Amino acid sequence: MRFGRKGKLSTRYVRPYEILHRVGEVAYELALPAELDFVHPIFHVFMLKKCLGDPASILPVEGLGVDEIFFYEEVPVDILDRQVKRLRNKEIATVKVLWKNILVEGATW
Repeated sequence: MRFGRKGKLSTRYVRPYEILHRVGEVAYELALPAELDFVHPIFHVFMLKKCLGDPASILPVEGLGVDEIFFYEEVPVDILDRQVKRLRNKEIATVKVLWKNILVEGATW
């Protein structure tokens, strides 16, 4: 049973938690919140996943135009490139779109 839920589709990793200290060679004690007090706070290394948080990847919410229910609408700004993919029997035209509030590297086909 994972974090109070049964079944193979239950969440495997919940969220990042602070490591309080190392217990033995391969176990760590985590600072779990009050709603997870039924879970033992000491975990083996294979049950933990490294959290690679990058502060530069966090965008401020003020400039994005997010409404009160945190809905974000992506608006296309420009078409950067066009290409035609040839399959066996047909051709598919695709375009590379630049979106509002996204850098050029984030443009999608």
